[in-house]
Amino acid sequence: MTQTLILGILPQAAFVAAQQVDTDMSTNAWDFAYTHLMFLWLNRFYIYSCAAIGITVWFCSHFITARKKQQNENVHNGSLPLKTKTLKSYNSPSIKEQDVYVAGVKIFYGSQTGTAKGFAHMLDGEITLLGLPVEIINMKEYDPDDNLIEEATSKNVCVFLVATYTDGQPPESAEWFCKWLEEASNDFRFGKTYLKGMRYAVFGLGNSVYSTHYNTVGKNIDKWLWMLSASRVMTRAEGDCNVVKSKHGSIESDFEAWKAKFLSRLKALISGEKKPCSGKCKKGKCKSKMKSSTDAVEEEAKHSEHEETEEETFETTSDSEPEEHGEPGSGLIDMEDLGKAMSIMKKAKREQDTNEEARNRGKSLQSDEAKEKEEPREMITPALQEALTKQGYRLIGSHSGVKLCRWTKSMLRGRGGCYKHTFYGIESHRCMETTPSLACANKCVFCWRHHTNPVGTEWRWKMDQPEMILEEAILNHQNMIKQFKGVPGVKPERYEEGLVVKHCALSLVGEPIMYPEINKFLRLLHNQHISSFLVTNAQFPEEIRSLEPVTQLYVSVDASTKDSLKKIDRPLFKDFWQRFLDSLKALAEKQQRTVYRLTLVKAWNVEELKAYADLVAVGRPDFIEVKGVTYCGESSASNLTMANVPWHDEVVRFVEELADLLPDYEVACEHEHSNCMLIAHEKVLFY
Repeated sequence: MTQTLILGILPQAAFVAAQQVDTDMSTNAWDFAYTHLMFLWLNRFYIYSCAAIGITVWFCSHFITARKKQQNENVHNGSLPLKTKTLKSYNSPSIKEQDVYVAGVKIFYGSQTGTAKGFAHMLDGEITLLGLPVEIINMKEYDPDDNLIEEATSKNVCVFLVATYTDGQPPESAEWFCKWLEEASNDFRFGKTYLKGMRYAVFGLGNSVYSTHYNTVGKNIDKWLWMLSASRVMTRAEGDCNVVKSKHGSIESDFEAWKAKFLSRLKALISGEKKPCSGKCKKGKCKSKMKSSTDAVEEEAKHSEHEETEEETFETTSDSEPEEHGEPGSGLIDMEDLGKAMSIMKKAKREQDTNEEARNRGKSLQSDEAKEKEEPREMITPALQEALTKQGYRLIGSHSGVKLCRWTKSMLRGRGGCYKHTFYGIESHRCMETTPSLACANKCVFCWRHHTNPVGTEWRWKMDQPEMILEEAILNHQNMIKQFKGVPGVKPERYEEGLVVKHCALSLVGEPIMYPEINKFLRLLHNQHISSFLVTNAQFPEEIRSLEPVTQLYVSVDASTKDSLKKIDRPLFKDFWQRFLDSLKALAEKQQRTVYRLTLVKAWNVEELKAYADLVAVGRPDFIEVKGVTYCGESSASNLTMANVPWHDEVVRFVEELADLLPDYEVACEHEHSNCMLIAHEKVLFY
């Protein structure tokens, strides 16, 4: 029985033991899981951080890879994206996907007669069509001290249209801008990188007849900006008012040619295109593809500066690279190496001068050959034709003109004539006012034509024959007279007389004595029984000597001293004073009636009585006409006002005092309406 009991208990004990083991195993498994779960829970922030970092790294690597692939495709295709877009991600800054290369264009102009201002508005219209914002700025209203530095970071392209005025000076509106820019470029406090990042282009307006100061202002602005590390977007261009030497025939055509190139360059900048490879890359690899657009612009600016060789090769104030020719340089030279360095520099400089001289000789020979082959250009350009036509001129051929005088209209109505009628009996309605040369050698401040006519020191234009000029002049004069047929107040007998030209005043505009065939033209006039009154500006003594007799030969004596003559006449010739004196001496040698014409400009030349008397002794004229300056309205080319016009009483007093200083002269006549008086030599008065 005991055995039976034991056998019954053992299975139960085994079951209990097995149950105990299962319970222990289950408890251990739970403890293990619980322990690890608690570990993960306690370190959950570290786990989240690692996950976030991993996701960020993956996203960035994927984005950078895609960006590089896109850039490679753009470089291969030669273009870059235009619009600006940004991608934003969670907890990450804005990332620029694309860049704006040109934010806008600012056009700065400095103008005296309005030409540069007109060009600025023309350029504005063209740029606007490209979809860019444009701002036109008068340099007179711009403060470079406060504003110019902003252009270094604005991504704008700045265009400078500036004229060169008397003696190479800037126009009044650009004086302060140029003065500030010059001082800044030479002031160490600004630093040579003051305008680094600014992009600009310069178009200068000038006249190559003034060879010493041709486009000086444009050249200086270009140089000063470059010295402050601004970058050219294209080489400086120069417009020439001298149609003979103008590259494209006129300053307007020069501007149109430059404008086309600038717009093309601007389009390339907008699209981010770089300058084509120059072929100077080493080891057959084009490094320009890896440069940014700004670098490309700077590279082009430096390249164009090198081409123009405006700066010295061995001394520069621009933002130079620290290394040249692959050699590291700190800008310091040991004392013992200084002599050797100077020797090398001098040798290189001599070689450069020799090469430059050879190039200049070659260019000069090529230029001379080209000039010989090229036909002379016409004096009258479309712009000149438009300006003179508005002033009432009838243009003849390529360099002549005729105009109807207001005194002609007056006498057609039976009223009074001009001072020539009072002084010499010339009937104004039978007088034709013309000129065979619209060009002049002066730019007188009181010019009636507002300096719209060309200037020159010698005849270099296409020449029309004198027969054609005279025929067309008479025909055009008669046609203008015919317009008064039937006009109320016009006397029929005066009208019929006006159709027959009896006198010709060669004093319209320009310098008639410059015309190479002036003597033949005078003979044609005299053959038709037309008297001739020729006025010259006393700058061509040899032409005066070779001039055949005319009815009356005038010389303009606008001042009595060298300084005042330069101030009033603004002559082109450097030796203008000697030419002036020689012209008066040549006048004294002429065996015919001669006249001094004095134009009084109040506060300019009315205080020079003794000097005028000395000049009368040089030329010994038969007559002296003294006339107060005529105010022709406001002109940007002259600063004369009504305050410079003397009263008739002042003219009378001047003439009386001058006559007292001239022993052989007497006051002969006056024409108050013209504010003019006549002094005559005794040999004429008592002939």
